[in-house]
Amino acid sequence: MENELPEESGTGFWAKNPSLKIKEFQSFLSIRFGLIFALNMQITIIYYWVYHITNDKLSLGLVGLAEVIPAIGCSLFSGHFVDLNEKRKMVLFCIVSYAIIAVCLFTLTTPFSLNELGVNTTLYFIYFLVFCGGIVRSFMGASVFSLFALIVPRKNFANATSWGSMAWQTGSMLGPLAAGLAIALDGVLAGMFTVVIILLLLLIPILSIKTKPILKKEKEPMLQSLTQGIRFVLKTPVLLGAQLLDMFSVLFGGAVALLPVYQKEILHVDEVGFGLLRSAPGVGAMLTLAILAFLPLKTYPGRKLFVAVTGFALCIIGFGLSTNFILSFAFLLFSGMFDAVSVVIRSTILQLVTPDDMRGRVGAVNTIFVSSSNELGDFESGVMAHWLGTVRAVVAGGCLTLGVIAITFFSAPQLRKFGFDEEEKKE
Repeated sequence: MENELPEESGTGFWAKNPSLKIKEFQSFLSIRFGLIFALNMQITIIYYWVYHITNDKLSLGLVGLAEVIPAIGCSLFSGHFVDLNEKRKMVLFCIVSYAIIAVCLFTLTTPFSLNELGVNTTLYFIYFLVFCGGIVRSFMGASVFSLFALIVPRKNFANATSWGSMAWQTGSMLGPLAAGLAIALDGVLAGMFTVVIILLLLLIPILSIKTKPILKKEKEPMLQSLTQGIRFVLKTPVLLGAQLLDMFSVLFGGAVALLPVYQKEILHVDEVGFGLLRSAPGVGAMLTLAILAFLPLKTYPGRKLFVAVTGFALCIIGFGLSTNFILSFAFLLFSGMFDAVSVVIRSTILQLVTPDDMRGRVGAVNTIFVSSSNELGDFESGVMAHWLGTVRAVVAGGCLTLGVIAITFFSAPQLRKFGFDEEEKKE
């Protein structure tokens, strides 16, 4: 691999973080940060905007559903397509597509557009554009996952994954906060315009990354190729256990989609307070990932994964019961800290056990799991809140997550015993 680095002895910061010396990985980190910052800012504004023009909790769930349907439905095809094509070009294509969608959403937020189209038609266009974003997401997930392995040496996967997660979580934290500030200072329109500018600026780092070799040369029957990623995950107990644990914990334990309801009806805070709540998990995640830069996860990652997901579920239950803004912020912050540990362990497992020529397809399967947990979780939260009430929905989801953790703990012994060191030595 062209980005192989010489071994560096010592215990300093750079010795513990060799991936940061790779210039292309620096560009990769800026793309990862900028993209998630822009998309989190965008979806936060959309949730706020939709709820305030409809005052309907179910509409919040439908936003998540509009993205998850194509993200899941197109993922298998996208993985096959990504494996057969150059990865940098695929990431570039996705960034340009996101920018076009952002321009359309910005146009919808203008007073002229809302007055001409009306609330219902505007809402349908929002769902449609979010749906298009879900299609792009199915390609983006597989492309970024595959590009990562072509930039970073295998021995640095765990370290690079921690920094990639930090970039992602930092964007997740700052994006919603920026959205709340933009709404408070200059309205929805300014926030959507900012998203467009950020996405266009991402063209600079992606063009600084060189084209990469296509590792999957031979073509095979479409149906066989589409199912290989699923078969690989199903035949790899460690990977399957980690994916299912993450999927169901976030599916049942996600409360982010209901934050507009908590802001307006339970905690009674303004737009800045909403942005702070939305960014709290990212703040906690960033703190944890900063710690992991100096204290890497080396021993018993499988056991630590179960502890982290359990802590996440308990924090969600606490948040659901809280009526105090500071306490709610603290629960969300700690949920992000626990989730960061889970993300680093799960992402490292995914990179270590996936063959190079199947990264696109396995990455696509991962997108299915992630989309199922995040966007279906948003839909589930909206529907449950509509039927049971907001507080009951969040608390019930946290309790269901604890049940999933218990089942996975006893049914996936390979995951409990998993270690990074043995996998990193495999070539």
